[in-house]
Amino acid sequence: MQGTFKKIGLVGRSRQRGLTGVLRMLLELLEARSLEVLLEDTLGHVVPNHQCRLASLEAIGQEADLVIVVGGDGSLLSAARTLSKYETPVIGVNRGRLGFLTDITPDDIAEKVPQVLDGHFERESRFLLETEVRRDEAPVGRGDALNDVVVNSGTSAQMIEFELFIDNTFVYRQRADGLIVSTPTGSTAYSLSGGGPIMHPTLDAIVLVPMFPHALSSRPIVVDGNSEIRLDILARNRIHPAVTCDGQVKIKARPGDSVHIRKNPYRLTLLHPMGHSFYASCRDKLRWSNALVS
Repeated sequence: MQGTFKKIGLVGRSRQRGLTGVLRMLLELLEARSLEVLLEDTLGHVVPNHQCRLASLEAIGQEADLVIVVGGDGSLLSAARTLSKYETPVIGVNRGRLGFLTDITPDDIAEKVPQVLDGHFERESRFLLETEVRRDEAPVGRGDALNDVVVNSGTSAQMIEFELFIDNTFVYRQRADGLIVSTPTGSTAYSLSGGGPIMHPTLDAIVLVPMFPHALSSRPIVVDGNSEIRLDILARNRIHPAVTCDGQVKIKARPGDSVHIRKNPYRLTLLHPMGHSFYASCRDKLRWSNALVS
């Protein structure tokens, strides 16, 4: 199956530690196969004397057959919000810490990247969320998220009061530091630290995790992935809560605003080397026991 991909995009964050060596390794591998390479324009100075064309992330999404993201999961989250619009498949080379999404290590590049280029890979489709903040029914901000949308007070030791609706059905009124609305992809991220469940990435579901709720009986709720979620920030709040997407896109809301969250029509196509296992990743990244019970 050699020749599956002809034009490869290389993207990442220019300040990522150890980025130069990994990019050079990838460039040598791709050039040896006579593949056309599009290098994200923000990385041009990271690998001087390169021979590939510089392009914006948008242009890479439009033109590339495959995009290799170098960095941690944050780098992939940032790229995914753009690349998902073009259905461009993505693989991740991990230069970060946990790396649930960027699962190829620099030591594995010479073995695993050629396998993917030759068509030997496992494909996953991950859905994103889209959020819109409305004020007097008019939109004042929007964003997309592969991991999660978080509404929080933004102030230490202060709660906000909001009402939660799912598919226009009232769920509860809550006083809490905020609410995490997470995809299955994000269930091993911020949602997990807030006490949310780990969800297999193939699930079509969304989890809502209250952040330090005033009511001790308040627990995470898992709902259908096609649910329409709305948070009404009560007008009597004095705090202007922040609405963040993947911890990277921030919208400032006001008392009286409503936050609308639903599944994004675009999906991220994520490629893994053959033999990839979500549960093996959990064992590795979350330090689960590797012991087998006979």
